Amino acid sequence: MSASSSSSPGSALRAAAEARGARVVHVAIPDVDGGLRERRLPVASLEEALGAGASFCNVLHEWDVTDTVHGPGPFVSESIGADVANLRGYPFEAHAAWLLADFTGPHCASSPRELLKAQLARAAARGFDVRAAFEFEWLVFNETADSLRAKRYTALDAWAPDNRCWDAQSAAIHADVVSAQQDMLEAADIGVFGLGMELGAGCMEATLAATGGLRAADDATFFKLASRAFFRRRGQTACFMAQSDANAPGLSGHIQLSLTDSEGANVFRSAPAQLNERARHFIGGVLRLLPELIALPLHTVNAYRRLSPGNWAPRTPTWSYGGYTTAVRAVANDAGSDRLEFRIPGADVNPYLGLAMFLGAGLWGMEQGVEPVAATVGDGRTHSGEGVAALPRDLLAAADALAVSAAARALFGAPFIDAFVASRRHEFDALRRAVSAEEKQRYFEFA
Repeated sequence: MSASSSSSPGSALRAAAEARGARVVHVAIPDVDGGLRERRLPVASLEEALGAGASFCNVLHEWDVTDTVHGPGPFVSESIGADVANLRGYPFEAHAAWLLADFTGPHCASSPRELLKAQLARAAARGFDVRAAFEFEWLVFNETADSLRAKRYTALDAWAPDNRCWDAQSAAIHADVVSAQQDMLEAADIGVFGLGMELGAGCMEATLAATGGLRAADDATFFKLASRAFFRRRGQTACFMAQSDANAPGLSGHIQLSLTDSEGANVFRSAPAQLNERARHFIGGVLRLLPELIALPLHTVNAYRRLSPGNWAPRTPTWSYGGYTTAVRAVANDAGSDRLEFRIPGADVNPYLGLAMFLGAGLWGMEQGVEPVAATVGDGRTHSGEGVAALPRDLLAAADALAVSAAARALFGAPFIDAFVASRRHEFDALRRAVSAEEKQRYFEFA
């Protein structure tokens, strides 16, 4: 992040930060894998650092999660912009704030956050306001950064080994931890609908509060970062891998979405177990395009391990009324809270990409009048309707499908698709030669 001359954006940010009592601001830029990269700046530096001519090194979009460079360059400074509306609390340092920024130069085209903003603009052009919320499951281990590496991420000590799913006793035993995490999230201005213990040893679940589409993805991104930091500061580790071990539960990152029209009416409002036309077409678009676009919500190699027998995760492009094993769950009731839930993403989802895909494909379905297959009544993990295409089974197949998808290029732009496909092929290749202990046990002596 390089300095520039004083300007009104920097002045406004400084004034807003000082109004919050902040003396420093952590300026964070989303990366391609759902993380945030930041610079810590004294408030006095904001006018100079975030005014006209503000920039950051564009290698950020050419890094993978291990900071290995995979793009061709050139790696130079590119312009960035920040919005005072993004300012929020920073829960780990007194008199500090968090602020989101993003590229406004050429790498704007490969920004996951900008991708979502473009889909939200499409919805707005149709007169729709988007509300969304994310729900995450994760595991907590009594392991530090040092102990994880010493154990090579195996034979880990799970926190709360006595935990049972939704058990009132577990909630009482571990109430101090849950309460402290909620206080931390509130300090970061992250709305929480529900937070507590979930399925099995060390498992927790959070449902974030429904809010505007962009804010929902921002909250989800900060939520995962802040939660990992919270537990690491306690000498523990929070894990959001979709499948951390063969014997571990698959961890989800479900997305709830609703649309309202210009008069504030719920666009998906339907009679119980009877969706209206717009809701059906939205679902139809999501299911039709899911085989082509699944690399967006499932962007890691590990994400596809969750789509395996033994997990609740759906493995087919299906939908249902209220079912928990289909790709899309339709909630239609008398309470007026009709919404659609996207249940394909795992806990490792990049919130911007997951919501952009869900919204973009759904709007496409409304525009094209796509009718979905019949609702699934049985088990959506194995059932698929007539004529439904199978989902890719690994990241390489998903990246290849995305690369040749005409719909993907029309919805998200060729520059983004080309850059993202290249990054996903790199991600797959990074683990292509990895050999698991299970593979050795199966083949070492007998292959």
